[in-house]
Amino acid sequence: MERRFEERRDQLLADCEVPEDMFQEVMPRLKKFVEPFLESLFRSEGRKHAQTYMAGLLSNLNRKNCEAIAFRHDEERAGIQDFIGQSPWDHRPMVQELVCQVGTELGQADAVIVFDPSGFPKKGTKSVGVARQWLGRLGKVDNGQVAVYMGYASRVEHALVDTRLYLPKEWTKDKKRCEEAGVPKEQRRLRTRHALSLEMLDEHGKTLPHAWVAGDDEMGRSTRFRRDLADRIEQYLLAVPSNTTVRDLEATPPKSATGKRKVPFCQVRKWVDKLPKDVWTSMKVRDGDKEPLTVDIVSRRVQAKTENRRVGPEETLVVIRYKEESGEIKHDYYLSNASAKTSLKEFARVAKEAHRIEESIKRAKSEAGLADYQVRNWMGWHHHQVLSLLAVWFLVLEALRGKKNHASYHRPPDSRSAFNHHPPVMEVSHAATNCPGAKAKTQTQRTRTLLSLQNAEQACAT
Repeated sequence: MERRFEERRDQLLADCEVPEDMFQEVMPRLKKFVEPFLESLFRSEGRKHAQTYMAGLLSNLNRKNCEAIAFRHDEERAGIQDFIGQSPWDHRPMVQELVCQVGTELGQADAVIVFDPSGFPKKGTKSVGVARQWLGRLGKVDNGQVAVYMGYASRVEHALVDTRLYLPKEWTKDKKRCEEAGVPKEQRRLRTRHALSLEMLDEHGKTLPHAWVAGDDEMGRSTRFRRDLADRIEQYLLAVPSNTTVRDLEATPPKSATGKRKVPFCQVRKWVDKLPKDVWTSMKVRDGDKEPLTVDIVSRRVQAKTENRRVGPEETLVVIRYKEESGEIKHDYYLSNASAKTSLKEFARVAKEAHRIEESIKRAKSEAGLADYQVRNWMGWHHHQVLSLLAVWFLVLEALRGKKNHASYHRPPDSRSAFNHHPPVMEVSHAATNCPGAKAKTQTQRTRTLLSLQNAEQACAT
């Protein structure tokens, strides 16, 4: 091993050493942390149950459901089950407080808002929203629920800030089924996963300073979603499937006897196969065990076909190529409405940030019981979800408190991907300040002062 990589290894190992006092007073800090979130709960009993449930979600229980959490804290199971599944408290004020805190602690003008649907395999037919549908994490159609998550990623850290449960058509058309699951009347209309994402963006976008909106190929395949983002003057970089049909606007049109010269449309995977080798730009994204890991990136101005086979607006096609541990070459495809002057480094940075929501969801499922719920109704599902998101946010703040300003110590969802490793070592350019989608850091409207990490420590020590 080369000397520079030995030094990097020693640096990483030293960074893994946790001071003895880091875990001292964790529970008092948790109690202080939840206070602003529990102000919307009017009953002291509910606030007590919320604290207990949060502590259970952050514990080392194998299954972090109501029964296990109650048993661990020597409490009656019925009380916690009623608090999660039946008590009619509103979870939205907690979400608003979470968004405000994330915007304050992590907010940066060039940050990325990311949307990602995530599936929960489920048996039976009674759980709200359950149906045979595409579950992205499983990579197949199966019986389960699907939620769309809104994540926020900046150079400081990344976090999940909100979620929406997707109701398939077979649910929205069945009034009796929705009533039995407690779905509010105003939520029973059919809304696509893209519409749910736009709802969250409209609600929280001004509170979270950002320059980009990103998402996986399920989000990017919809030309209407891309158009809706553009109409909102949002700058996007969205993954698209490999069979997306585009026309290269920078290529030389073939000769034609009729005099009409246009480059024909083709699928992006076939377009990539025809590229000359010298058009790719190599870029270092992180240090590896033996050598730096790099990706190759290329961009072109293109027009893409819409779902109804019409020609869409001019966009930038970005393709990122990298080698997996197996040796297989993988390509990620993106479409963006960013300026043609946007640098390849900026595209690579945003693509890297977009992958971090996968890590956020994995962190929530593995460390905060996001998928461990045993509730069937609408209210119980949302109660569990928001408390799990708060538990993850507490972990993020604890990591920052320990001066670990990145999530490299969390195992990424796909260890083969070059984009799922931190910290970033690539020099990148900031989004242009005159970009239509760029937003300056906004002042969050608050009715109280956010407790800083330093103040929380002082409060716990006294």
